[in-house]
Parts: sequence; C-alpha cells; structure tokens
Amino acid sequence: MAWETEHKRLDPGTVLAGVAAGIADPLKARYYVAMHDLPLAGRETVGQPVGTLMLTTEWSDWRNGWWWWIQSVYVDPGHRRQGVFAALYRHVREQALAVPDVLGLRLYVEQDNKAALRTYEALGMRDAGYRLLAETFERPAG
Repeated sequence: MAWETEHKRLDPGTVLAGVAAGIADPLKARYYVAMHDLPLAGRETVGQPVGTLMLTTEWSDWRNGWWWWIQSVYVDPGHRRQGVFAALYRHVREQALAVPDVLGLRLYVEQDNKAALRTYEALGMRDAGYRLLAETFERPAG
C-alpha cells in the first residue's frame, strides 16, 4: 500500500510490530476488515479478506470531542471499484454516529491520488481546509 500510493518501501518487521501493537491495544488503533464470502461444498462459505482500514482517535479540546481518523486503507486490486471501501466507511460512520462525542471522520490522502479523492468525496467527505505538516524523526528500523 505504501509503495502504491507514496512510493515508499517499508521495513516488514516494523510494520508487523506496529500492526501487532495496534491490535493488542485498542487505544492505539482498531482494525476493520472487509470479507468476501467464497462458496465451499454445500451451503458453507469461507471469508476471504479483501479490504481493511485502521481507525485511530484524536481528542479535540476546543471542540470537546473525538475525531476518528481513517488510516491504512487497502483494498485488494481484484476487488477495487466494487464498493469494498464504501462498505467499510459506512460501517465506521454508523459506529461514529452512535457515539455522542465523536465529531466526525477524517483521513489524509496523497494530493495526486485522484481515484481515492473521488471515492472519498462520493461518500460525502470534503476538503477540511487544512494542510498537513510534519517533522519526521529518522529512527532505526525495528
């Protein structure tokens, strides 16, 4: 995913440790996985993961509420443009609407990722009027 959208190669060990830490601690992250049912013999099915997103939170003191951030979005190339992300988004949105102190959903997207921008806008997201600034600390992998 990082290579597709940002042309960045990630250290697999760091990613594995990061995902494991996020799964182990719901205060760090929550993961949602879209499954596609594949038929087995008879009426049984088995689920195949076809998309995922990670949800993190940000407290806003001046709004006295939470922003839910959608991150690490990925849809299997063979299942893109089939509503996988839209289903994940609607699910997370319904959950957010059920929690009174959630202010809304946010995500960041590469400026040149036109397909993703169209998808997010079609779901009702709009440019929030902010520019994202960051200082990245170079740390050893692992």
